[in-house]
Amino acid sequence: MTGNKYCVIMAGGIGTRFWPMSRQSRPKQFLDILGTGKSFIRHTFERFEKLIPAENFLVVTNRRYKELVLEHLPELRPEQILCEPAGRNTAPCIAYAAYTLLKRDPEAEMVVTPSDHLILNEEDFRAIIRECMDFAAANDALMTVGIKPTRPETGYGYIQVSDDSRISKVKCFTEKPDLELARTFLQCGEFFWNSGIFIWKVRTIVEAFERYLPEHHALFSGVMRAAGTDAERNIVEMAFAECRAISIDYGIMEKADNVYVRCGEFGWSDVGTWGSVYQHARKDRYANAAPAEGCYLYDTRSSIVSLPKGKIAAISGLKEYIVVDTEDVLMICPRAEEQNIKKFIDEVKYNDGEAHI
Repeated sequence: MTGNKYCVIMAGGIGTRFWPMSRQSRPKQFLDILGTGKSFIRHTFERFEKLIPAENFLVVTNRRYKELVLEHLPELRPEQILCEPAGRNTAPCIAYAAYTLLKRDPEAEMVVTPSDHLILNEEDFRAIIRECMDFAAANDALMTVGIKPTRPETGYGYIQVSDDSRISKVKCFTEKPDLELARTFLQCGEFFWNSGIFIWKVRTIVEAFERYLPEHHALFSGVMRAAGTDAERNIVEMAFAECRAISIDYGIMEKADNVYVRCGEFGWSDVGTWGSVYQHARKDRYANAAPAEGCYLYDTRSSIVSLPKGKIAAISGLKEYIVVDTEDVLMICPRAEEQNIKKFIDEVKYNDGEAHI
């Protein structure tokens, strides 16, 4: 039975690390950065649609992206889009969805997923999600999915397991360790990457909000009572204006004693940077990830190039660079310095306003 199973897609991010392709008007989740012919959010919907019927999806996004969501996911009705007036991290986002679902279906079981991840082995992934859903349905558990690490990554959160069971109780969470600690985690074998995918009964997560984030519980209980009434929009505005911005990991998962993880390997990446796109992209014999047509590379190695369709580029003498060209912005940056993209955005915004952001 799938009638009480729901999928919540979190799709409110701006994706600044993919500037200048990702913009405030059309951020990463609505783009086909990997050249697959589909946007990230479309891939996410299709991945879970084989487990959960389309009418049981909710998408939480910024109000300005509602029409974009409906454009990319025409199977959904407008009332399936929950519009945040402002971004407040994942705990308020999940609270908004959970309290909305609690009113619609008190027996709901939720899968919560980011909108912009890459998963290569989808059948293996769905088998793990089914296992998590069965476990969460039978237990008052807060479930998450862990990924076996392949390198000492400092940009991900880590989950320490308590044993080597298929589903293990979580010992602790560690957010974005330094390189030395990440190497220790990799060698230890007890630590897994935190995918940011969660599974639980709606009653279980609401009880966790009540216990660990009581201020969010109070605010979003008000949203629940107002859902479907003329007062709903104003109550949502008030809740997001007053609630503390905090992640679900910090706010609940690190504090709760009923957190479990199912670890697996299924070709996962959060595709969070141009560097991670380079890792997954098809490359030529010189290790360049570039369009098959219109891009002429000379004495160029280990670089990633993104061009608008129909644009011609001739590039010579680059080693390990990022080149991203759009209609109004060209960015050329060493791959090792892509953390400076935030600085580029700030300076462009300061000098030229938000037209190019």
